[in-house]
Amino acid sequence: MSAEQNRGELIDKVIKIKRCAAVVKGGRRFSFAAMVVVGNGKGKVGWGYGKANEVPPSVEKAVKDGSRSMIEIAIDQGTIPHQVEGRYGAARVVLVPASPGTGVIAGSAVRAVCEAAGIHNILTKSFGSNNPTNLVKAAMAALDQLRTRHEVERLRGVTLT
Repeated sequence: MSAEQNRGELIDKVIKIKRCAAVVKGGRRFSFAAMVVVGNGKGKVGWGYGKANEVPPSVEKAVKDGSRSMIEIAIDQGTIPHQVEGRYGAARVVLVPASPGTGVIAGSAVRAVCEAAGIHNILTKSFGSNNPTNLVKAAMAALDQLRTRHEVERLRGVTLT
């Protein structure tokens, strides 16, 4: 269920739209909640959540929320610098760097995060929960742990060979 749109330079992909019903005197009143992944395709990615009485406004609110919470990630020649694991709740996501030409091997929720971030070659595996919301949060936690060789050298104060 991931629809994609380009707004200016940002790529946004709808991960999940939830419908909630409140029973009122005249029947049921529906409201919608949207979860969206937003990225610039060049190493910045974030996720957002928005709620409204109609679907388009909830997606707009989610995109606005996602663009506020974007993080910078390390991308090394279209893939990630090293293997990393992210957890959120019962969801666990393992991201493994891949050679050029592999493509994005991932389920729909993690794929949306990787594509919005601008990762072109990656292998992923999810364990535990298959809840899209938790998988996105776990993938974001994993991407937040990425460090380049230069960052590690600077943080440790050594030269790696």
